[in-house]
Amino acid sequence: MSGTPTTTARPFRTAVHRTVRWSTRIEVVVTDPALVVAAAELVDRELDRVEAVASRFRADSELSRVARAADGTTAMRISADLAEAVAVGLRAAEVTAGAVDPTVGAALCRLGYDRDFADVAAGVDGSLPDPAPVPGWRSVRLDPTVPSLVLPAGVVLDLGATAKAWAADRAAAAVAGRLGCGVLVSLGGDLAVRGAPDGTFSVGVADVCGDPGAPVAVRVGQGGLATSGIGNRHWTLGGRPVHHLVDPATGLPVDSPWRTATVAAASCVDANTASTAAMVLGEDAPAWLADRALPSRLVATDGTVTTVAGWPDDVPLPAGKVAR
Repeated sequence: MSGTPTTTARPFRTAVHRTVRWSTRIEVVVTDPALVVAAAELVDRELDRVEAVASRFRADSELSRVARAADGTTAMRISADLAEAVAVGLRAAEVTAGAVDPTVGAALCRLGYDRDFADVAAGVDGSLPDPAPVPGWRSVRLDPTVPSLVLPAGVVLDLGATAKAWAADRAAAAVAGRLGCGVLVSLGGDLAVRGAPDGTFSVGVADVCGDPGAPVAVRVGQGGLATSGIGNRHWTLGGRPVHHLVDPATGLPVDSPWRTATVAAASCVDANTASTAAMVLGEDAPAWLADRALPSRLVATDGTVTTVAGWPDDVPLPAGKVAR
């Protein structure tokens, strides 16, 4: 996801493991340096599980296999993991009244985002399609008790707006639960924190993940923080600039007054759902976020900052700190 916050650790209390995966920057920060290797291994296992289930870029993922078999009437048996991933995506659609919709996959493919982003970033051939609404999340029927899924033929689920955040929540819970330490897991800046004293982690908030010029920082002790925006995942389609945030009403890249939207919530999934919805909702986003008491920081395309629901005053990163 573009426009994500990035983490800096307090070196006298924490240790950090960094790597790159899913064409994004991964950070695992723990409050016990002796456990950083074990924590990184746990996170890797969780990411392996999520990728095998929910990736639309892997032909052998469960999600891809289900999509190929879908006919709109047959209830297909699916794993508990995929059922949970789809349930998270459908809940995001429900609580945002469809602003965040998992049936945008085919629209993203029409924009050229039909493979790993590293293979798209340089630009793709084609032309901007005509506007058309996506099939809509209500066309997907999930029975979590079996579990089973009915998916219309041709519908491509893209769980990107929720699956990465879901993976961060799962990974952080696994580390805190099994190792007993405080942990921050950042997947491209969509981050989950578990078991850490308030103020343990300083998080730089920037338009682009890894930007050393992150203008401000906030302290995070528990829960989730996520940023949606157009700073990272953008490319050209036939020479025309496009990005990955799709408006379900048009099937085209959202034309938002916001450059980024950062939201704090009880979980990374909730934060990511709200930040993505804010980009789609546009001018209505501040009121929507305030009604839900979600502390948020919205940056307009001209750089103007709007804060909502108790987001703290912007605090510059401490001297000598590098936003990561």
